[in-house]
Amino acid sequence: MRVLRHLPLPRLQETGLIAVIAVIALFIGWRAGSIELPLTERAADGHLRVVTRELPDGSCEAVRVRRNKLWNAQALVQLAKDTSFIAIMAVGATCVIVVGGVDLSVGALFALSGMLAALVLRAYGADGGHGPPALGIALASAVGLGSGLLGGLLNGGLGLLLGVHPFIVTLGTMAIYRCLAFVIAGAGSITGFPTAFRELVRVEVGPGLGLMPLVAMVVVTVIVGVWLARTVGGRHVYAVGHNADASRHSGIAVDHVRLTVFALAGLVAGLAALLNLGYYGSAASSDGSGYELKVIAAAVVGGASLSGGKGSALGAMLGALLMQLIDTGILLIGWEQNLSPGIMGLAIIVAVAIEQGSRRLAQRPG
Repeated sequence: MRVLRHLPLPRLQETGLIAVIAVIALFIGWRAGSIELPLTERAADGHLRVVTRELPDGSCEAVRVRRNKLWNAQALVQLAKDTSFIAIMAVGATCVIVVGGVDLSVGALFALSGMLAALVLRAYGADGGHGPPALGIALASAVGLGSGLLGGLLNGGLGLLLGVHPFIVTLGTMAIYRCLAFVIAGAGSITGFPTAFRELVRVEVGPGLGLMPLVAMVVVTVIVGVWLARTVGGRHVYAVGHNADASRHSGIAVDHVRLTVFALAGLVAGLAALLNLGYYGSAASSDGSGYELKVIAAAVVGGASLSGGKGSALGAMLGALLMQLIDTGILLIGWEQNLSPGIMGLAIIVAVAIEQGSRRLAQRPG
């Protein structure tokens, strides 16, 4: 109970997002219809197996049941997995936006961190014959997280050193990180990872029910959410976003706060890259292309203000979930897939318009 008291509760913004997500999910479930899926049961040895029945000719076939295309365990876990990579990075990007910055390099840093970790994993081989798999996994994790952290520190440090807006700095580092990823792998991809690594990330509690990306997303959201809402460091982030000069005069180390949030954004980009490696089993220089737009959009839709001083980890996760739900829903309903970017762009404009409108209302006298 003591832990629960420290968890940040949903505010009006997040509550509204939850309501919107629920309505859209119900609409998608209604329009998408149903699909037949194999019926499974837990065997005596604890493993799940497909239920079969014997046909008149003596052969067997799987027993199939009809489930809603969206409201079934496999589809919901797939939705959570697709959301997780963007949501994890959106949580870090939200912290950057709260202090009045922006990070355009997250997609390229995602690719570079994954590429460097993949090189370590490949050195240990798919069969683990080049060394203990546990050592390879540990080293790859350190490289992936470390390179993301260093990339984030470079983004923040260059901005402070040069006195240039983060938009310009991260626009440049985006090109540099992507170039490095391409030089490392060329036009190909890196594969051949230890089996234990993929089994760790893809661990399942049922057929197709891999929960590791979902767990990582929730853990990152809770940790960063508690930090922002319940710690002195988190309050400093909001203070700097509201008024950097006033924060500096009140004794807050503004440069340290800005460097911290960029480092955090890089660290979670490295974590997302590791999860991506384990789930898909490969790394390519094109990984994360376009993620910078999706990540920033998820943060903005989740309530982060581009003017700074406003945003939350929970809102970022919900924003990512809303955008992925729209993308998935378009596919399940059978609408033109090219509608997805347009709808997401509209969602961004609406979110910004609502935020600006609420800001003007709050500033009205009386």
